[in-house]
Amino acid sequence: MSMENFILYEEIGTGRKSVVYKGRRKGSINFVAIICSDKSKRHEITNHVRLTHDIKHENVVTFYEWYETSNHLWLVVELCTGGSLESVITQDECLSEDVVREFAIDLVKGLRYIHDAGIVFSDLTPSKILLDGPGTLKYSNFCLSKAEGENLEEFFALVTADETGGGDGKENTSRRNIKSRIQGSPIYCAPEVVKGGDHSISSDLWALGCIFYEMFSGKPPFFSETFSELIELILLQDPPSPRQTGASSCKPTQEFQSLLKGLLQKDPQKRINWTQLLVHPFWRGVFSEVHTSEEEEEEEEDVSFSSSVGRSGVCASSQSSAVTPVSVTSQGPGGGYRGVQGGAAGAEEPVRMHPNKSFRLDKMTELRPKSALDKDTRESIFLLSSRPTPRMSCTARDPPNRTPLPQDSVVASGLNDISYCIKDLVYTDSDLAVTPIMDNPKILKTAPVRYDLKTLCVRAYSVEKLSCLSSEDWRVFLQQLCSSLEAQADKTTTGVRSKLNLLCYLCTIAAHKDTATRLINSELFPVLTQQLRLAPNWDVKFKVMRVLGLLASHCTELREETPVTEAVVMFTELIRENFRNSKLKQCLLPPLGELLYLIATQEEKKENPGELWVVPAAAYTVLMRCLREGEELVVNHMVCKMVENVCTPASHYAQGFITAEIGPMLWYLFTHSSVDSLRVSAISALCRITRLSASAFHSVIDKVGLPAILASLVSGISRVQQHILTMFSAMLASGAHAQLHRLVQERDFVVKIMRSLESPSSVIRAKAFLVLLQVLCSNRDMLLLCCNSRLVMYIERDIRQATPGKELQSTNEYLSKCLHLLIRHVVLQLPAILDDMLSALGSIVGRKHPSTVQAKQLKQSVPMMTVVLHLLTSQIFRPQVVTEEFLFKFGALLSHITSIDASETSLGSAIGQAGSEELIRNTLSAVEAITQHPALLTPHHCPVVDCILPPLTSLAFSKNVEWRIVSLRVLSEITLLLLSQEAVEEGERRERECNSSTGRLLTLITEALLPQYESLLLEPDPIPVYALKLLVALTEHSSPVNSLVRDSRILPVVFQVMAEHQDNILGGTMQKAMALLSNLTGQKDVDLQPFYQQGLVEVVCSVFSEAAVLYVEREERPGRKNSHDLLLSLLDTLHNVLTSTSRVVRIALQGAESQGETQAAEDLLLINKPLTQLTSLLIQMLPCEDVEVYEETSQCLSLLMQLYGGDSPDSLSPLNLQSLSHALQLQTQPKQHRLLLRIIKRLIPATTDNLWYSSAEGQELVHVLQRLSHSARSHADVAVVSLAVEILTGIGF
Repeated sequence: MSMENFILYEEIGTGRKSVVYKGRRKGSINFVAIICSDKSKRHEITNHVRLTHDIKHENVVTFYEWYETSNHLWLVVELCTGGSLESVITQDECLSEDVVREFAIDLVKGLRYIHDAGIVFSDLTPSKILLDGPGTLKYSNFCLSKAEGENLEEFFALVTADETGGGDGKENTSRRNIKSRIQGSPIYCAPEVVKGGDHSISSDLWALGCIFYEMFSGKPPFFSETFSELIELILLQDPPSPRQTGASSCKPTQEFQSLLKGLLQKDPQKRINWTQLLVHPFWRGVFSEVHTSEEEEEEEEDVSFSSSVGRSGVCASSQSSAVTPVSVTSQGPGGGYRGVQGGAAGAEEPVRMHPNKSFRLDKMTELRPKSALDKDTRESIFLLSSRPTPRMSCTARDPPNRTPLPQDSVVASGLNDISYCIKDLVYTDSDLAVTPIMDNPKILKTAPVRYDLKTLCVRAYSVEKLSCLSSEDWRVFLQQLCSSLEAQADKTTTGVRSKLNLLCYLCTIAAHKDTATRLINSELFPVLTQQLRLAPNWDVKFKVMRVLGLLASHCTELREETPVTEAVVMFTELIRENFRNSKLKQCLLPPLGELLYLIATQEEKKENPGELWVVPAAAYTVLMRCLREGEELVVNHMVCKMVENVCTPASHYAQGFITAEIGPMLWYLFTHSSVDSLRVSAISALCRITRLSASAFHSVIDKVGLPAILASLVSGISRVQQHILTMFSAMLASGAHAQLHRLVQERDFVVKIMRSLESPSSVIRAKAFLVLLQVLCSNRDMLLLCCNSRLVMYIERDIRQATPGKELQSTNEYLSKCLHLLIRHVVLQLPAILDDMLSALGSIVGRKHPSTVQAKQLKQSVPMMTVVLHLLTSQIFRPQVVTEEFLFKFGALLSHITSIDASETSLGSAIGQAGSEELIRNTLSAVEAITQHPALLTPHHCPVVDCILPPLTSLAFSKNVEWRIVSLRVLSEITLLLLSQEAVEEGERRERECNSSTGRLLTLITEALLPQYESLLLEPDPIPVYALKLLVALTEHSSPVNSLVRDSRILPVVFQVMAEHQDNILGGTMQKAMALLSNLTGQKDVDLQPFYQQGLVEVVCSVFSEAAVLYVEREERPGRKNSHDLLLSLLDTLHNVLTSTSRVVRIALQGAESQGETQAAEDLLLINKPLTQLTSLLIQMLPCEDVEVYEETSQCLSLLMQLYGGDSPDSLSPLNLQSLSHALQLQTQPKQHRLLLRIIKRLIPATTDNLWYSSAEGQELVHVLQRLSHSARSHADVAVVSLAVEILTGIGF
């Protein structure tokens, strides 16, 4: 069977020297993977074929056949749809032990079968293990494997000799090349192989253990950036205990650790063997049900080798074949097959199969591929389909009948997978818009075509009339057209003019879609094609060309029997024959371009598109010649437009334009042309070529250099910028070039892309976001540069504009999709960023001088704290990144910060003192940003109390003033949140599951914070104000904390601080101190004696007198807010003191016989007697419009009057009488009137009757009282009237 019977669908994997296609054998519904490899890989491919061509096992990718063409080797193998194990580990980071066990069972079964077949896999890595549709693991890529006891170098040398016909002229060079080619990945190499020994069954088991370890922990047991250090680790260091990171992490069981220990024994003699491996308790008896006799094993193996398997599957290669597998979304029919399950439990080491005869080194002639050369088509032996895979039955992301991966796995995210979504967004409709080549004024302006109705040789039907013609009339019309055009006798001027007139008429009706479609599929089309040769002169030929071009341009459906190929051939020949005639080419190229675009668009509508119309290679050759330097610009423009249009549909006809020089040629036209429309067409054509083959743009970068392309991006018009960004995105999405690694490391590239975010075009900004996303997917470190270049600001700006509206809805929707993908990726990166930082910092704990490797890790990871800060200060990212897992990790980071601050860990030698301080500053700023949004912390009491607060408490006593200030400020915000009533009630429900976080918080305050607090209060400014702020937060909502503070030695220090700051009562220190006193004295049944001993009454009197005056004076002034807050704290403290005194006096009055209580009340009244000095100030503050101030003032004044009456003769001064009058008029509620009237009633004994009569203020108050005495409108007003009448009577009215 020849390879021309295979249909190739989408490209599912690419490598440096190989490409993997999804394919299907014609006439079959089974899909296969077809690997096209460069012949330079002949040694590896031949080795793979000779080892696998007889293997049939459910855990090994099946080999079907292979072919050779002039430049390539083609392998047809089983298709798998789940990607590689490496990609699963990369995406999930770590797998649960149950999933590891399930995967490991497949790996053990497959490797046991391979070893029993006499094969040593040699270079076993996760990238060489694939998953099929249902999720079964399969070994692939035996390129570096060998038969047991064999020297692979000898086999490669034999392949070389066979290839060169036995010549030895280059034997030494070949030997050196072979030596380098058989080197595998050192990360999974066993110690004996690292020392220079051969690969063996035992070394395969070591590699298997490394893979088990990596599946569980997300990274191999031995890894280093440098080769020498990696070798040192493998030879000398024991593997670290496997551990997982993240919220859902779990610890490995003893059985799993025992298995890893056995497989990763450095001495191969002590390493676990197959017998011990199969009976290990980790498998839970999975391998105990197989037959135990050697005869039964051999019989079962015979059955497996004779089975015929006809199923589809996924192939991908690995490091050796340089093919990167990717997930695809279809699955062929699988066949159930039961292979060898492994050896018997407890049996001796099984007898190895002798190497199969096909492995022997003298059988080279039997290993040659089938020839698939075709004399006519040479390399075009595969039929490339432009259609997607016909059936989409099952995706690898949703495997049936298989234990599912964790729900938060990227693999399980279905179509939302970021890489999948990126490819879907690279090209938009505007990128693939098509404009005609014919009559395009931007290319060549043409005169309008008119015909003479009188001399027309056929009836001049309009397009409307033509659409209504009967079949017979239409046939007659076509016959007249054809006969008129084919008439050769009349070559006179009149005859030529008649033909030209007819052709002008055809040009007119060909611009109508329905008419053009009917004409091109009729017998007229071949007649017109013939006229390109037979027409009497070039004027007629030019008109024929125009008619053909217009028909192709407006045709909507092309029949299979329409002879388009003949027309294409005719145009090609005419261009070749007249290549030096530029004017003639300008007439020939547009219709040829329209014909090529027509068959390209029609291809995917047909059942067998590859067999319908053939475009000769000469057509592509002549068109490529027209692109070269030196041609007329119009010719260049026409061919650019042809390339642009033909490469727009998903058609194999575009493949003819994909050559090594197409990219540089189009770029040259773009950069050197003086015609703007040609420049746009050239860059657009290059953009569409890149869609089909990223190597086209890659060749441009190699030719002109990245700086030149970036300069064009910065200086280009919007269309140019859009196309260049699209090409960068397409190349990054392909992942197929060595250029990719350098590109994502290029800082200038990222900076120039960032500049595109300032474009007014939403499409350009969206594409810039998409390119940045792809860069960040490949190089997370670039996130730091992006954030420092205001990426987060750009995202926040555009996320507000990206909501689709009535106008520009499609572009807004595209921008929104790109933004949300980028945001999602950045959010997913944050845990890994923190893990890297924690790992780097954890490796140097307690060390004064980090090693070179550790210093390098620190330099890479520590600056990323800036990224964390940017995300936490963003309203877009902050709600998405602050999770419980994040808080646990951030708490661990804060613990490292305390170690650095205490000089227990030194970063200075690695990143410098400035870098160390920047890390601490950014970390504290980040936690402060979180505390500004209580809703983020409320659901996470436990991690906040257990992980965030302890290190912050330590930093509150740092030697660095800045760290202390920030820590105290953050602590006050967090504790205020956690101890507030709402938070406590919300937390009570959660605390049942994690004990009492409030209890642990109180313990932290008692044991770590308060014992050292005196030193903070006595520090120079501004430390005391932040220390007091924290105390205020602690005492505001928590009675236990109040008791702790009162019982500590802090109270005297607080009064000492107040004395030192009494000259600036509006300063923050005095305000926070008074707020603290308000909290401490406000608790029920509090003992105020310690406060009196510290001079509480004197402080209140002194500060209140000054604060009240400032409050009244500073009305409408900037300082009013500060005086208002201070005054409220003072009033609250005064109210607490008077309430406590009133309670004691009431108890004494109720128990009059108790001498002790009476004496205590008298003593207390004496202590608080100085507070009566505040009576006048309180009265004068009553007319205040501030509700809070009025209520506190009136309550305090009422309590003073109850305790002391109007003892002061100044209590009812004219000014006070006026204040009382205004207060009564301002208040409208009866309750307030009653309170004020009772105060006035108690003040009457302190005044004289003359004051009521002699002063205007007194008269005013009397009038107010009289009005109240006559205003009984309700039951509540009766008491007001009674009090007013009583007061009036008392003063003689």
